[in-house]
Amino acid sequence: MSQHKKEHIIENTVNDYSEKLLAFIKPKVRNDEDAEDILQEVWFQFSNLTNISQIVNVGNWLFRVTRNKITDSYRKKKTGNIEDYEPQEEEEGYSSIQELLLLDTSKDPELKFFQDEIWKALFEALEELPEAQRLVYIQNEIEEKTLQQIAEEQQTNIKTIISRKQYAVKHLRKRLHQLYKDLDNY
Repeated sequence: MSQHKKEHIIENTVNDYSEKLLAFIKPKVRNDEDAEDILQEVWFQFSNLTNISQIVNVGNWLFRVTRNKITDSYRKKKTGNIEDYEPQEEEEGYSSIQELLLLDTSKDPELKFFQDEIWKALFEALEELPEAQRLVYIQNEIEEKTLQQIAEEQQTNIKTIISRKQYAVKHLRKRLHQLYKDLDNY
C-alpha cells in the first residue's frame, strides 16, 4: 500500500471515529485531558500499523484498542488496591459483590470502571459455562428460585442441581478472582 493511501485511510478514520471514541472514553476517566491522551495513544497505535487496509472492522479494532488503553491508564494511575473497595468488618458499606455491582457510580469514574469490568467478566464467565450449569446459576441467583424449585421444574435430582450450581460458582469465583488479581497488580 502506498504511503498516500495509508494517510488517506488514517485521515478518514480519524474524522469518522474521533468523536465516538472520545465520548466512549470520557465517562471512564477522571478528566478531559486523560481522555485526550488516551485518544492520542489510540491514534498513534493505529497510524503505526503496517496492515491498516487488512483490518476487517476498523470500528471494532478501534474500540478494543481504546478499551485496552483505558485499562492501561487506569492501572498506571491506580494508587490504592482492590481491597480499598472491599468493606472492613467494622465499616458500614456494601457486604457483597452484588451490592458493589449495584452501587451508584455516577460520581466515581474509577469505581464505575471497576464495576464495568466485573460485570463484563461475570457475563463472559457465565457464557463459558455449560448450558445446564449456567441455567441453574441464573435461575437461582438472578431469578431467585430455590434449588428445589429448579430441580422440580427440570425434573432433575436435587443433588444434580446442587452439583451444577457448585461447578458454576467455582468457575465464576475463579474468573472473578483472576480479575481481582489483574486489577490489583498495578
